[in-house]
Amino acid sequence: MKKHLTPIRLEGTIALDVNPEDPVLWKLSMILDAAQNKGQTIERIASKYGYTREYFYQVLDKLKSQGSQSLQDRPAGPKRNYKRTAEVTKQIIRHRFLDPEASCEVITQKMKQAGYIISQRSVERVVHEYGLQKKGYIKQIRQMRKNP
Repeated sequence: MKKHLTPIRLEGTIALDVNPEDPVLWKLSMILDAAQNKGQTIERIASKYGYTREYFYQVLDKLKSQGSQSLQDRPAGPKRNYKRTAEVTKQIIRHRFLDPEASCEVITQKMKQAGYIISQRSVERVVHEYGLQKKGYIKQIRQMRKNP
């Protein structure tokens, strides 16, 4: 939502201030404004609310098909880990157990040699997520190898 927009006051039997910080009410008031104003173009109404004509129609289509819950803003970005799949995660953990002394950079190189497309940062995230950092972890592995 654009921060420079000021609240709009709707008046009738009651007066209602619509704040641009509330995405559901803001988009709904834009749709209702378009439904009531026959003289204005959709482009002008949408720009009044800080949107484009194309986005207005996207909001309208969502409202018609999915109801008012569709007006809530959703977080952008991927919905799942498409790089760190279950198989990739297993392979990173496997490499870490096979060579606890190996750095994340070395594991990344091994993964790339095996045909997996992954960044060093993704390997670091998996190592951190599963608590496989070097401190303490390597001592445990060494002790397990000495005392089976």
